[in-house]
Amino acid sequence: MTGAARDKLAADLKKKYDSGASIRALAEETGRSYGFVHRMLSESGVTLRGRGGATRGKKAASA
Repeated sequence: MTGAARDKLAADLKKKYDSGASIRALAEETGRSYGFVHRMLSESGVTLRGRGGATRGKKAASA
């Protein structure tokens, strides 16, 4: 994918990602791979969010 079509897709992906869509959701919606969407977002200068989900924290001390 090159030229104007690539630029338009990159702008659309950036807008949706900035609105809260996940990379996986965007990949599924566009029929593109996760890696392709990730690369397009990175090339567009998007600050990628963290992975989310449960994070490991210190266990509470049991007394």
